[in-house]
Amino acid sequence: MFDLELLRSFVSVVDAGGFTRAGERVHRTQSTVSQQIKRLEEDVGQPLLNRTGKDVTPTEAGERLLSYARRLLSLAEEARDVMARPGHEGAVRLGIPEDFAAYRLTKLLAAFSRSQPGLRLDVRADQSVYLRRDLERGEIDLALLKRDANETGGIASWPERVHWVTSKAHPIDSKIASVPLIGFPTGCLYRARAIHAIESSGRAWHMAYTSSSLAGIQAAVAAGLGLSILSEMAIQADHRVLTAKDGFAPIDRTEVALVAAPNASPATLRLADRLASFCDDVQAKAA
Repeated sequence: MFDLELLRSFVSVVDAGGFTRAGERVHRTQSTVSQQIKRLEEDVGQPLLNRTGKDVTPTEAGERLLSYARRLLSLAEEARDVMARPGHEGAVRLGIPEDFAAYRLTKLLAAFSRSQPGLRLDVRADQSVYLRRDLERGEIDLALLKRDANETGGIASWPERVHWVTSKAHPIDSKIASVPLIGFPTGCLYRARAIHAIESSGRAWHMAYTSSSLAGIQAAVAAGLGLSILSEMAIQADHRVLTAKDGFAPIDRTEVALVAAPNASPATLRLADRLASFCDDVQAKAA
């Protein structure tokens, strides 16, 4: 049996990158945290951390344990929450892309939360690359992910409509020598598709504006800082869609997929049904 306090200190050391900062997080002294890690390493019979100067990183065994530790701590927190409130169903942790958070799902999620008074709904809006990672780590229970259309797995998936866009008031010259691109940081599916499309056409490109915020990307496009790829729902009135006539071929074969964690709870599956029905309706109206 693992001691949850030892696991909590271990996760804190990895996340903080050192014993002193980890101690501040778990309200322990540096020496106490160091002793806890030593006890945990004795329990598992192998070193869990590489200690190089002030830097602390997980060993291969530490990386394997880290995922389980996060899941065990999350499950313990959920169990405490359930026991503290009789009749409480626990929590459903949902991850969604930011454009869905901003334009489509807020009303549905609010209605679902009101209909499930014994359930806590935790929603995280982020890039799909991070939502996928968090799902694999057991840090969220359900996610809507943007992915390549040839991927498999998940509860359901729907084709996605995405377009090249420029500013309506200050459009970028389509014949410019180096195409200025606007997008999310490295790891974003749209960013990768944009770069691939430009390079496939034999043109040069550079990142003119990078933002973790959808609103920031939309504003940069509208101001004329560069071109971007946006989902149909995220295109605004001050954007202009570019077509093949402008020298920008359509971006296709991306999709939105609904993926649940293994052994998803009944409450998670209820929410998945709502989301699947919602996406089916959206797809039918767009057809």
